[in-house]
Amino acid sequence: KLAEGEVLRQDRVKEDALPYLFLLALQGLPLLGTDRIYSVLYFFGVAVTTVYVGGRQVTLDEPDTVSEKNALYAPVGASISIGILYLLLKVGIDPTGLYAIGATLFGAFAISDVAVPILRNVLPESFAKGEVEVPEPIAKALKLEPPTLPVDGLSTLAMGFFCAAIYLSPVALAQKFLVSNLLAWALAMVSLGAISLGSFQTGALLLGGLFFYDIFWVFGTDVMMTVATKVEAPIKFLYTAPPTPEPKSYPFSVLGLGDVVIPGIFVRFMSELDDILKPQNFSYFSAAALAYAVGLTVCFGVNEITHAGQPALLYLDPACVGSALACGAANGQLEEVWNFSKEEDPQEEDQPQ
Repeated sequence: KLAEGEVLRQDRVKEDALPYLFLLALQGLPLLGTDRIYSVLYFFGVAVTTVYVGGRQVTLDEPDTVSEKNALYAPVGASISIGILYLLLKVGIDPTGLYAIGATLFGAFAISDVAVPILRNVLPESFAKGEVEVPEPIAKALKLEPPTLPVDGLSTLAMGFFCAAIYLSPVALAQKFLVSNLLAWALAMVSLGAISLGSFQTGALLLGGLFFYDIFWVFGTDVMMTVATKVEAPIKFLYTAPPTPEPKSYPFSVLGLGDVVIPGIFVRFMSELDDILKPQNFSYFSAAALAYAVGLTVCFGVNEITHAGQPALLYLDPACVGSALACGAANGQLEEVWNFSKEEDPQEEDQPQ
């Protein structure tokens, strides 16, 4: 099953080769300059493309399902977490070191996972089929039968820890921010594949709660901006800010990882509506991905006009949920969309008992 799953992952990456190549090409934008237009193009391209390929990726394990209770308390848990980080900073305790190490290690393992199907498409077949013999004591400890480990998994694990070592090295962040972005991207991809929504209403509840969470902490306090700029870890996308007459306290433009993952989970869930409801007119997944792009465009536009940090979920969450409801109405499936649940197949409910 594992081998079959890896083949499916490899095939899906091959289908989405152009988006993956586009993501790679975006990493060359910093060579063109630090003008604001470049950072906007970079963030927009990375975020939208990640939501798209992350929503289509094939995963090896069943994702954890978010329950209505989880969705209801998500803003509370997020508020407690960000509040603790903020308070620690205010009392003079900098949690950056420990936080960065933890996030970086998770990022290293994430790279080891998402890089396998990518490298399988560009390296010889021996990369996918190669095995490395493991010493007997290690094989017994890991319960390996046969006592071998795959070359592709070991190679990508080494790649992940190499990136982690670069990030944790004393090199200035300005020289390694693309490595930070790679770790953040891998975390986003793994998160999109590991978390699923139990029902449409759960998704609407989750996005609705985090909609108000984002607005409050960005507009109502300095908590979000303080944590985003003071706690340095690979949990955000960075781009070097353009030079100004007076040095900035934080020399990067930032797009938070949550602004990709939270709506991205909903966009990925829309593919399940496509599979089960089989819409005749508009794809729920395509519409949600497009709505995400439109919402992000509006967010960047408002940011340019106001020159103030924006709560991205203010624009992204209504766009994604609204697109699903609009498509449901256009497809004549509005009630089915609103009541959609993975535990209940609508087609089965219509069958006589």
